[in-house]
Amino acid sequence: METTENIEVYNNPNHRAGFVSIVGKPNVGKSTLMNVLVGEKMSIITSKAQTTRHRIMGILNGVHEGVDFQLVYSDTPGIIKPQYKLHESMMDFVQGSLEDADVVLFVTDIFEKHDDEEVLERLAKTEGAVILIINKTDLATEEQINEKIAFWKEKLFTAAIIPISALKQEGINTLFTAIMECLPVHPPYFPKDELTDKPERFFAAEIIREKVFLNYKKEIPYSTEIIVEEFKDKKDILVIRAVILVERQSQKGIIIGDKGTMLKKIGSAARADLEQFFGKKVFLEQYVKVEPDWRNKVQKLKQFGYEG
Repeated sequence: METTENIEVYNNPNHRAGFVSIVGKPNVGKSTLMNVLVGEKMSIITSKAQTTRHRIMGILNGVHEGVDFQLVYSDTPGIIKPQYKLHESMMDFVQGSLEDADVVLFVTDIFEKHDDEEVLERLAKTEGAVILIINKTDLATEEQINEKIAFWKEKLFTAAIIPISALKQEGINTLFTAIMECLPVHPPYFPKDELTDKPERFFAAEIIREKVFLNYKKEIPYSTEIIVEEFKDKKDILVIRAVILVERQSQKGIIIGDKGTMLKKIGSAARADLEQFFGKKVFLEQYVKVEPDWRNKVQKLKQFGYEG
């Protein structure tokens, strides 16, 4: 049932709403930017590439210079050449977000090499306005920033080119104004009190997966998937049972660690973040299971929410 507030907003002829997709190659700061723009920790952030596997929507409602708006941000996986069925599904999420987008935030960074044809090919097919973002400018000189701007002006037609530091939250106001200028007049797509299209257990799994990425090296993080088998929201406590899935028996041993020390470490760090995210005490149980070559199994990927 719609509230009076939502009906008033819906009937507002000046209300602006649209889908804003954040795209780019791995590890350029897309998830950090998403969290800054939405104001919540929506996407996991680590220093490793390919941490975002799904398309994660964050919904921001508000008023900007007297104009009511709803921005539906999508953080997407970094654009790569697929090596597994999992990667193919990740790139499908990217393509879907580009097809939906009213505004595309193409994120590069000051250090990125210009082997970007994979990205440019996808951008050429989008109908949304493209805003090019040069991230991590806090680590660059003014001369380096100007060189990057000049390079991209020659390379790609955009609605705007905006240098920012998502980490330091510099240039964000300029970026937000540019997004609003490209946003069409449209009623809201979602109820005005919604924050995301993802269920709570999705974010529980993402928080645990972040700890795996932070605590292990080499292939372990990329071979891992988190399945939340139980998510019970009781009066005084949230009960979560999660399975950490790996591809090989040797990886299971590494995840668990000597006498279970590593698994306890992950659990402790994850529980602290879960309690902060959900605002209540959390009882977390974790198990480790082996599912050989799950990244290439279509049925398993569907079960994990990656395909159709």
